Amino acid sequence: MNFDVQTLRWYIAVAEELHFARAAKSLNIARTKLSAAVIDLEDRLGHSLFVPGASPTRLTQEGAVFLVTARELVDEDDRLRAEEAALLASKQATLTVGYTEGVTPTKWTRIWAERFPDVALELVPSTIDSQSTILDDGIVDVAFVRMPVDPNGLSVIGLYEEVPVVVVPKDHAVAAFERISIADLADEHLLNDADTVPEWFEIATEVADGTRLPVPPIATNDELIEYVAAGLGLAIVPQSIARLHARKDLVYRPVDGVAGSPVAIAWPTGATTENVEEFVGIVRGRSVRSSRGSGTEKAATAKKPTVKKPTVKKPAATKARQGAPAAKSRRAAPARGKRPKR
Repeated sequence: MNFDVQTLRWYIAVAEELHFARAAKSLNIARTKLSAAVIDLEDRLGHSLFVPGASPTRLTQEGAVFLVTARELVDEDDRLRAEEAALLASKQATLTVGYTEGVTPTKWTRIWAERFPDVALELVPSTIDSQSTILDDGIVDVAFVRMPVDPNGLSVIGLYEEVPVVVVPKDHAVAAFERISIADLADEHLLNDADTVPEWFEIATEVADGTRLPVPPIATNDELIEYVAAGLGLAIVPQSIARLHARKDLVYRPVDGVAGSPVAIAWPTGATTENVEEFVGIVRGRSVRSSRGSGTEKAATAKKPTVKKPTVKKPAATKARQGAPAAKSRRAAPARGKRPKR
């Protein structure tokens, strides 16, 4: 049988006071309302909780037994409420940020720590395969993602586009150039798939003549770079990925004619919190003055009065600087009431 917790609290108050008027006063409700609630509770239980007509008020045997049950139910409700409050407080005091491979969030996390020292920031690394999962599963509050992502249920804001580079062995002919055109790679063997670099597949010789060999399964960028180092082919990746997996035996060069790799910040639209909005604002360049800021920060800012710095007048120079022309003396102001001579 389910009971209204508020009614149980009212019953406990009467059972402890053994006086309806005092209990009603302590609960700040009308005595008639309290009496009606107890009567409804007795009707649900099917027996009296207080001895009818007794003065002073006394519990029945069933009422004494039910008092134990009522206290247990109220204590359980208090425990659950406390756990929920603690969970909510921990969520509000922590912002979890995901970042896909190649993105360096250090700049933004440093600014966050300066502006919101009371809200801890946790970082969760991801890959292009897991970046959407950690958002959908609620593992992170907001994340830096590499496009494209499924925008369903997400708020997505584009940030910047990364330059594509080709990663080659150090002794490869491409290493002699500062940058390369995608057309210059037409005769090379790329380890990328068609979805990653469609521009190359449109002009690749091995694709046109049907001699392209199957590419081994590649699960991570680390594996991709390892295959390049082993001489199995070349790879086109965002510059940050090449920099992250840099090796002494490999070099990378910018590639013209290939679409860049857009990076965005995304978060579940239905879970937009003030902390998420603040972090997105920081990433987009919102200054501390335009930031909403925490309540403590606002109050501290409001309390600081505006103090004008005193202006210090420089004393008149007694001697002209050596080698500098003497300053022209100003015409004396006419005495009050007298017209100046022309």
